Amino acid sequence: MERRDVLRLTAAAGAAGAMTLGPVSFAEAAPAAGQSAGAGRSGDGPAMQTRTVSGHLPTGAPDFVYLPVEVPHGVREIAVSYRYDKPTVPDGTAGNACDIGIFDERGTELGGAGFRGWSGGARTEFFLRADDATPGYLPGPVNPGTWHIALSPYTVAPQGLAYEVTITLRHGPQGKTPPPVYPPERARGRGRAWYRGDNHLHSVYSDGKRTPARIAELARAAGLDFITTSEHNTTASHRAWEGLWGDDLLILTGEEVTTRNGHVVAMGTGPGAFIDWRYRARDNAFGKYARAIRRAGGLVIPAHPHATCIGCNWKFGLNEADAVEVWNGPYGPDDEITLAEWDNTLIAHARGRADWLPAVGHSDAHRDPDVVGLPQTVVLADDLSRRALQDGIRAGRVWIAESARIDLSFGVTGERGEHAGIGERLTVPRTTKVTAQLKISGAPGCTVSFVTDQGRLYSTPLPPSGNGTVSWQSTPDYAAYIRAEVRHPSTTAELPGPMAALTNPVFLGRS
Repeated sequence: MERRDVLRLTAAAGAAGAMTLGPVSFAEAAPAAGQSAGAGRSGDGPAMQTRTVSGHLPTGAPDFVYLPVEVPHGVREIAVSYRYDKPTVPDGTAGNACDIGIFDERGTELGGAGFRGWSGGARTEFFLRADDATPGYLPGPVNPGTWHIALSPYTVAPQGLAYEVTITLRHGPQGKTPPPVYPPERARGRGRAWYRGDNHLHSVYSDGKRTPARIAELARAAGLDFITTSEHNTTASHRAWEGLWGDDLLILTGEEVTTRNGHVVAMGTGPGAFIDWRYRARDNAFGKYARAIRRAGGLVIPAHPHATCIGCNWKFGLNEADAVEVWNGPYGPDDEITLAEWDNTLIAHARGRADWLPAVGHSDAHRDPDVVGLPQTVVLADDLSRRALQDGIRAGRVWIAESARIDLSFGVTGERGEHAGIGERLTVPRTTKVTAQLKISGAPGCTVSFVTDQGRLYSTPLPPSGNGTVSWQSTPDYAAYIRAEVRHPSTTAELPGPMAALTNPVFLGRS
């Protein structure tokens, strides 16, 4: 295919371009209903059929290239493998990277029912049938009709991308799809309390290397009360946690919606609720899918907004968000940028002009040595349930810690005993003296700072034990809000020290 043809098809399809190739046909007769699928028996169709398709995509290829596969009656299993070339490219130039997934006979419509699985670039082969499927793919019947293998050339080298796809159909009786067993939406909990969680985790069901069982084990070891399964662009893991939850661990279902212009954690969407990702910021479609996340019972949380990986940088704006991930994994420079950007958004709310966006933190753990619960979001919730946790996050009753070793409380008190905690507003006259107080334990060697709309106005080191109480006075005239940061010593002159813990703000004065 010529490059000009690809570009024309891309423009016709929209910003997140799509192109459909010629169909792959399996013309030979499949076994008739009730017949054996054994090879070589007279009158029986072939037990297995294989087709291989190759092609070449130039630079500028559409985001999604669909390969139609005509699936006949009598197919028990469809298996797909693929490969593509990785030529040497000049320094500073992206090489070839191509993701893969599949849609069944119900079609490739955005947000439609046809989605059957996605592995991105984590696997070179997969299968699915009624009773089983490769992790990342949904078990279910292989119905006759036009299926579509979705190739997604993430980056294309200047030489182009040569690909080869092999499709194998295995004939025989359909198996039975086991009914899914999904995690409950509530655990025993401790009533109204602060609960620790990690809402951004990956297993073998997308590009992670850990099993759900191992993640649950690590979550308990990290002192977590809840986690969210958030695989890239698939809900296949939702049914994979049977037997892993308990009174001590709530497991929420979700998805990391991984677009070409940023990733969003759909936290707590209903089991099996698929959220599409096949659009870019310039398609003006994100609002539609943010609403779909909420209709499915989830929160919209942009993930690692300033991460440097291709496609990770957040370009959809924050108007549709319910919270923002300001701390992703070990604290680094991109988190520092996100934190500063988030802090700037607090001003509008402090002046009564807009709702504010709470900050959360998650590990984004994929494999060893990634630490589950580094960091963790600590939420004040009425009980340990999906709805209560989400209500706590929406309200901003949240602080973030690098581990369960750190515990804190933070609030602001007025002259007459008025009090507001994290995420709340202390409604007092503008000239009233207020006292911000942080009680903390488990942060040896760290420094506590109080940050306002004017910046960092007070800092003091903690005692060697890492335990202490820090207080500071101000007025609503001087500080529109106060939030607390706890940092390790700086390792470079250019940046402040890595974060150990931080709180959402307490707002001051009448709105």
